[in-house]
Amino acid sequence: MIRQVCITCGAEYGADEVIYSCKRCGDLLDVEYDYEALAERLEGSDWRSLPLSVWRYRDFLPICDLSKVVTLKEGGTGLHQCSRLSNLLGVKRLYVKNEGENPTGSFKDRGMTVGVTKALELDVKTVICASTGNTSASLAAYAAKAGLRCIVLIPSGKTAYGKLAQAMIYGAEVVQIRGNFDQALRIVLKLSERHREVYLLNSINPYRLEGQKSLAYEICDQLNGKAPDRVILPMGNAGNISAVWKGLTEFHRLGLIDDLPRMVGIQAEGASPIARAIKLGSDVVTPVERPETVATAIRIGAPVSWKKAVRALRESSGVAETVTDEEILDAQRMLARCEGLFVEPASASSIAGLRKLVELGEIDKDEVVVCVATGHGLKDPDIVMKMCGRPLEADAEVGSIEKLLGLTQAFR
Repeated sequence: MIRQVCITCGAEYGADEVIYSCKRCGDLLDVEYDYEALAERLEGSDWRSLPLSVWRYRDFLPICDLSKVVTLKEGGTGLHQCSRLSNLLGVKRLYVKNEGENPTGSFKDRGMTVGVTKALELDVKTVICASTGNTSASLAAYAAKAGLRCIVLIPSGKTAYGKLAQAMIYGAEVVQIRGNFDQALRIVLKLSERHREVYLLNSINPYRLEGQKSLAYEICDQLNGKAPDRVILPMGNAGNISAVWKGLTEFHRLGLIDDLPRMVGIQAEGASPIARAIKLGSDVVTPVERPETVATAIRIGAPVSWKKAVRALRESSGVAETVTDEEILDAQRMLARCEGLFVEPASASSIAGLRKLVELGEIDKDEVVVCVATGHGLKDPDIVMKMCGRPLEADAEVGSIEKLLGLTQAFR
C-alpha cells in the first residue's frame, strides 16, 4: 500500500491523487509504504542481482506499472575513494559519490526517471518545473523520452549556459522570467494548480524525491552493506538531503544496514537560510531575499523543502555549515587536481564544507565520509575559465615551448 502523507498534520491522500501540498494545513507531503509488506516482497525479489541503477530498487519505488518506466540508464554512479584528497584534508576514508555521471550530468535524473514515469501512470500530457538549471535539463530529457510536452521557467540571466543548452536542445519550452528562482517556483506551482493537465515536477512533488532516495541505497550497497559515518551534501531547494535521509532510514528499518550516518548540509554563505536556522537552533527558516553565490545550482533563498531538511539534520544528529564562494572554488580545483573529478561549484561545496568541519573539529579524522557531488563541471564552464585564466601561448616550434616550460636539458 502506498499513500501520500502530510509531514505536519498527518493527513493522508491516495497514491494517485495529483496533489502537491496538504489540503488541510498546506504543508509538504511524503510518500509512505506498508513496510511489513515491502519486507515480505523483498524476500522473494531478485533485486540484489540487478545492475546498480535507480530501477534496481524498483520494489522501493512508488510505481505500479513497470511497463511505463521512462529511463535513460540513470544511477549506478561511481563512489570514488579519494585517497590523495583524504590525506590532504585529514580524514581516514573519503569517498565522493559523483552524480555528474548520470545521463544529463546531475543527480536530478534519479528523481526525473520516477517523476516522469509517475506522470505517465497518471496519464498527464504536460510537465513543468522552475529551475536554476539542472532540473530543467533533466526534466526536458525525460519528457522528450516519454513524448510529453515540457515547460520550464528559469530566472533571467541567472542560468549557466551548459544547463540552459541542454533544456533547449531536448525541446523544452523555456521561459525566462524577470525575477529569481523562488518567484519562478511560485508561478509554476500556481500554473499546475490552475491547469490540472500540467504536472509539476519540482521537489515539492514527493514522487520525484522517491527517485532521489536511491542515491542512499547505492552508497550502502557500494560500501558492502554498510552506511558511512557521515554523508555531506549541498543544499539548495533542500529536497535531496531529505530524500537521501529517507533512503537511509528505509534501509535501516528493513534491516539492510545496521547503523545510520549523521547528515551534513552545506550552503553557500550568500544563500544559507537553512544553515543559519540550524546554527541558531531555530525551528523556522527565514528566506534570503536576494540570494547570491557563484554556485548557481544552490542559489536559492526560499528552499521549499526546508522542513524536511531540518528534520533530516535533527533526526540524524547532523549539522549544517556555510562556505564562501572562495572556499567553494578552491575545493572545486582541489578535487579536480587531486582526484581527476570535475564537478560544478555547487557540488564542490560538499568538499569545502568537509574541509571546514574537519578544521573546526566537528568531524573526527577517523570517520568514513561520503561527499555527494551533485553535478558535472561542464554544467558551468564559464566559472572555470574565469578562475583558471587564459592558456599559455608560445610560437609553434619546439624551442619556444621548451623555453616556456623550462625544459632546458633535452635528451641527446
